[in-house]
Amino acid sequence: MGRSFLGEFEQRVLLAILRCEKHAYPIEIRKEITRASGVEPSRGAFYTTLDRLEAKKLLRWTAERGDAGRDGLPQRRFTVTPDGLSALRASRRTLLELWRD
Repeated sequence: MGRSFLGEFEQRVLLAILRCEKHAYPIEIRKEITRASGVEPSRGAFYTTLDRLEAKKLLRWTAERGDAGRDGLPQRRFTVTPDGLSALRASRRTLLELWRD
């Protein structure tokens, strides 16, 4: 992985995907971000960030068959890649170092 710095919202998205685990569908990811931060992300910012993180190869998605509530339409389930985990760990280390007295 090259030097890939994560913005705050990118970190939130990746962490929410990890927390949602097998239920990391867009609506669930947005709910987790809202629950944790108290702020609902706009759809535009959220989907733009997903696309950017995918382009950086920090996440990937697979299409899964939708349930009856979606009339069987497929939905995307996201996972964080190993490079995404490395980027999150590097961001955490940097922030902790900067917070040290």
